[in-house]
Amino acid sequence: VQLQASGGGSVQAGGSLILSCTFSGQTFGKYAVAWFRQAPGKEREFVSAIDFTGKNTYYSDSVKGRFTISRDNGKKTGSLQMNSLKAEDTAVYYCAADVLYADRGIQHAAAYDYWGQGTQVTVSS
Repeated sequence: VQLQASGGGSVQAGGSLILSCTFSGQTFGKYAVAWFRQAPGKEREFVSAIDFTGKNTYYSDSVKGRFTISRDNGKKTGSLQMNSLKAEDTAVYYCAADVLYADRGIQHAAAYDYWGQGTQVTVSS
C-alpha cells in the first residue's frame, strides 16, 4: 500500500484548499482514511477521518464545520475540503490509511500503518 498526498499550497486566511490522498494497492474500500497535521514545534494531531463505508466521519473540534472529508472508492482517493482557513491551520498535512475494526482508533495516529509523504499548507493572515 502506498499513499500520495497532494493539494497543499499557500492561501490567505478565509480561503480554501482541497487535499487529495491517492491510494495504490488493492481493496481500498476496506481502508479507513484519515488526515493528520503537524505544525512546527508541535506534535502531530488528528484532523479528520472517514471509515471504510464512507458513512461515518470524524473531525477535530478545531476544524469541525470548516473541513469536509470524503472518499471515492472507484478512484481510490480520499479528499479533505478545507474552507475558512485560518493561520493556525498552517501545518504539514499527512494522509493515513488502514483497515480498522469497528473504527477502533480511527482518530489515533498509532492505528495507521500506512502514511503519505505530507503536503504543506500555509495560511497567511
